[in-house]
Amino acid sequence: MTPELIVKALETLRQQKPLVVSITNYVVMNNTANALLALGASPIMAHSREEMAEMMTFAGALVINIGTLDQTWVERMAFAIKHANANQIPVVLDPVGCGATTFRTDTARQFAKLAEQLIIRGNASEIIALAGHISQAKGVDSQDSSDAALAAANALVQEYQANVVISGATDYSVSAASTFALDNGHAMMPLVTGTGCSLSALTGAFAAIGETSGLAAAAVLGIAGEMAGEHARGPGNLQMALLDSLYNLDGDTVLQRLKLRQHP
Repeated sequence: MTPELIVKALETLRQQKPLVVSITNYVVMNNTANALLALGASPIMAHSREEMAEMMTFAGALVINIGTLDQTWVERMAFAIKHANANQIPVVLDPVGCGATTFRTDTARQFAKLAEQLIIRGNASEIIALAGHISQAKGVDSQDSSDAALAAANALVQEYQANVVISGATDYSVSAASTFALDNGHAMMPLVTGTGCSLSALTGAFAAIGETSGLAAAAVLGIAGEMAGEHARGPGNLQMALLDSLYNLDGDTVLQRLKLRQHP
């Protein structure tokens, strides 16, 4: 994945406007839908079992986010993943709070095992816990550095034949072939609820047009967040400015600002 390919993926996404079905948590539905729209994708924030089988016949990607989990949602999410598999649709799993409780951890592992075209996007503590390693989570917030999650990410790649995105001060895109690091972003981004969830949604949008590494999504959100943070007076301003930055982001800006390196 080169900077030029990231730009090409962004152009393709805006041309195709892929449909992304998100079964996501109540806290971030508005945030993630707006992030998808701002970038150029088309969101459906659906969770009804009655329409999910039909929806998976025309969706581009399915995003599963376990942030406000209960048993009803578990059953609906599993049903959606099975129909995504049947239609060869990529599944993005956001294991929010994995490691905080047994219920969340077991559910995240159930979904990871079930999905056939899987991309996992989580913070460092969630990735570490999902792999069965000892993490330092505080509720849904990570207390681990993204560097510390690399071994766990590689274990998940092997166990689930998945691609893994670790978000943090440095974002990592980990696949069986390579690992890339991204150093874009802004220190205020963790202070806005749903920034990571928005990254998962954007990962789904890029997966729908064939970019399944998660790298392009992490790059565009990191750059947009960096730009937004340069002018925002606080988290409230950042949230609005982030949407504007996603909307206005162009290829030249990506090439100028991208801080991408291949990890050994």
